[in-house]
Amino acid sequence: MKIEIRETKENGIVQVTTLDERWYHILDKDEFYPSSTWICGYYPKGIPFYKWLAEKGWDEAEAIKVAAGNKGSRIHHAIECLTKGTVLSMTDVLPDSEGEQKEFSVEEWEAVMSFVSWWKETKPVLVCQEQVVVNHEEKYAGTLDLVVKIDGEPFIVDIKTGQNVWREHELQISSYKHAYTGAIAPRMAILQIGFKRNKKGFKFTEIDDCFDLFLAAKQIWKAENENVQPKQKDYPITLSLKG
Repeated sequence: MKIEIRETKENGIVQVTTLDERWYHILDKDEFYPSSTWICGYYPKGIPFYKWLAEKGWDEAEAIKVAAGNKGSRIHHAIECLTKGTVLSMTDVLPDSEGEQKEFSVEEWEAVMSFVSWWKETKPVLVCQEQVVVNHEEKYAGTLDLVVKIDGEPFIVDIKTGQNVWREHELQISSYKHAYTGAIAPRMAILQIGFKRNKKGFKFTEIDDCFDLFLAAKQIWKAENENVQPKQKDYPITLSLKG
């Protein structure tokens, strides 16, 4: 079991992740902003999702969600290593979303392979990666995956390991665009890797700006989380019936 609070300091910002929430503590303002991802989770998911949830049941759905998060974390770590020039081996161990170090599964390795294929085919120029972005006007923050230049055009690229692009994903990357402070307004795209519906193994989809829908989701988030503050709980590291 992990301690509930996880902090990552970057540029005067502390990311505070609890069991079901994610905040960014803006140190110079001493304010907590909710994360883009948390807000986007309040956008209506639609009938197909609820049919899937009814079929799987809550426990199985949560297990699938955790497994997907662990897979995504390890793959994102691998991509960060690659873009920094590291040569990866299939037997390397990288952390998942719970911090557990594991070797790549075959499926994860195939996803990383497909990212390499996209990179070599597209030949992007890396601008930044895993960058925290903040919108002070709307008071939210997030961490984008990549900003690259493709044929001279700047793109925010969000990397997904699933087989579908959902509206929630479009809201998420739109929120990053409106928090990014680059000199030129970037275009947006979702890169699906480990994609099983074509021979390349990846799919690159340019996304239209959905910031108005993100702000609508933010209003729902605000209504459902009025006066919510980051949970500050301390847990004992060990338990015993003795003493």
